[in-house]
Amino acid sequence: MRRPLAALALALLAGHAGAQAPLTKEQGDAILQELKSIRQLLERQQQPPQRAQGIGPAPAASDRVKVALGESYAIGAANAPVTMVAFVDYECPFCKRFDVQTYPQLKKQYIDTGRLRYVIRDLPLEFHKRAMKAAEASYCAAEQGKFWEMRDKLIANSERLNAELLPGYAKELGIAEERFRGCLDSGKYVPRLQKSLDDARALGITGTPTFVIGKSGGDTLEGVKVVGAQPYATFDSHIKGLLDGK
Repeated sequence: MRRPLAALALALLAGHAGAQAPLTKEQGDAILQELKSIRQLLERQQQPPQRAQGIGPAPAASDRVKVALGESYAIGAANAPVTMVAFVDYECPFCKRFDVQTYPQLKKQYIDTGRLRYVIRDLPLEFHKRAMKAAEASYCAAEQGKFWEMRDKLIANSERLNAELLPGYAKELGIAEERFRGCLDSGKYVPRLQKSLDDARALGITGTPTFVIGKSGGDTLEGVKVVGAQPYATFDSHIKGLLDGK
């Protein structure tokens, strides 16, 4: 797994280098912390891995993968010709960069015009200690019809995701706070999140954001894997190619 993670670090840096807007000090500090965490994870993986009972090693990463859509939340026309699956982590600064700088353009150009369906799969990374609870919060909000509103709130507050703050975000969105707290405290969505983590690992997806873009068709998407907060032009090129039948 060391090579995919090292490649991820390079891809993330490339994504930032290709962005038009300069980094703020806050963003720069977040990126340095992210790369430090990746380095620590790489160093831990230098030790001989212990094979878990009944679980084989993750396959090598490839350019094309098949990903199950399952119960994932999606936005866009159900019959859109192209689907884009995003593996995300709410504490990841690179995910926030994509959501702030690139996603609005994709939504305007392709999602709102019925040509792209955008699907969320969660990948809370182990060194982001608040990401798992934040993902749970999005599902608890979804019980009250506020998944996308909570998602936007979590992205806007990606550096303030302490568990004790989450009910306050829910209250700001008009979500019944007591019901939300009960859901969050129950941990009822942890198995669902663990399934998403396992699915990502099986595909060789080890970092966020990672995307799979392909032609729509059923509950499974076969497409090309795009790693990192790449500029809009990268996604635009892939989507146009699929729409043109390439």
